Amino acid sequence: MADNPLRTLDSFELLKLGKASVTVGGLAAGVLIVGAALVAARLTSAGLRRLRERAAGDAASLYVVEKVATYGLVIIGVVVGLSTMGVDLTSLTVFAGAVGVGVGLGLQGVIKDFASGVSLVFERLVAVGDFVELPNGGRGVVHAIGARATRIRTNDSTDIIVPNSVLVNDQVINWTLRGTNRRIRVPFVTAFGVDKEKVREAVLKAAKSAPFTSPDDATRRAQVWLVGYGDHALKFELIVWPTVEAVRRPAAIFAAYTWLIDDALRGAGIEIPYPQRDVRLRGLFGEEGEDALTSLRLEPAARRRKAKAAKAGSSNDAAADLEREDPEEAPKPPPAARS
Repeated sequence: MADNPLRTLDSFELLKLGKASVTVGGLAAGVLIVGAALVAARLTSAGLRRLRERAAGDAASLYVVEKVATYGLVIIGVVVGLSTMGVDLTSLTVFAGAVGVGVGLGLQGVIKDFASGVSLVFERLVAVGDFVELPNGGRGVVHAIGARATRIRTNDSTDIIVPNSVLVNDQVINWTLRGTNRRIRVPFVTAFGVDKEKVREAVLKAAKSAPFTSPDDATRRAQVWLVGYGDHALKFELIVWPTVEAVRRPAAIFAAYTWLIDDALRGAGIEIPYPQRDVRLRGLFGEEGEDALTSLRLEPAARRRKAKAAKAGSSNDAAADLEREDPEEAPKPPPAARS
């Protein structure tokens, strides 16, 4: 009886590795197993990603599960595929060690980033959804932690690709670690001689009225500090605790509070200084004070200040930006434009 051609092809030996031989049938079965593992890893990753997008509190935990499941399926598929091919993995120990040394020397940067990525996934000091600040000053929300690099999206909707080793080895500020808010300092100045209590009352009232300011409690409360003297002004700082959502937009926070402080000081009649040099005219042709200014057809400064009425309403664009839930949404129009 003639041999079956398919069975002959299946047992046809392609190569021999030590005592093990790789046949056509074994190679085909191994390739199918590896391919099935890759497909299963891709489907698992897609399913967990969709589940993570719907979840709110457990998004970071699901991301860890997604990465572990994906990498685990691929590794198991490769090992089982090699075994199915007939490769004795124990006989490749020396060969794998030699190859590993060569690959390690040539791709040590890639391996370093991969190991750092695994560390990030398990330690979760930097997780998906965190707002981080990089050593070079770049800031944004962590959108994905890959095998080699992490993708960070800024509030300007630009993506920063950062090697994982940078997040592990360098000093990185995580503004939203463990979901707690952070205290910020907003500097401002006033003229010498102002009523400090009046400054404190006006600025605190404006800061606490903002929807992006956390309510005061026993340990966290808004404050106004007098921190020094400048050449032309008293230096103050607003010490405030924004909400967790507002912390993700630091530039908008400072702009919004600065706008509120300026409105509060102007509304309270508190002078905001600027570098200037005073020239006092004591007399002119025998006339003094306002009579001398009238002779020069100059209006007194006090009268000019009274003539300038404060404009009603305020269009604080930075405060409107902080009201957005998603930094990628279009900015809301100011209050005057909504009506």
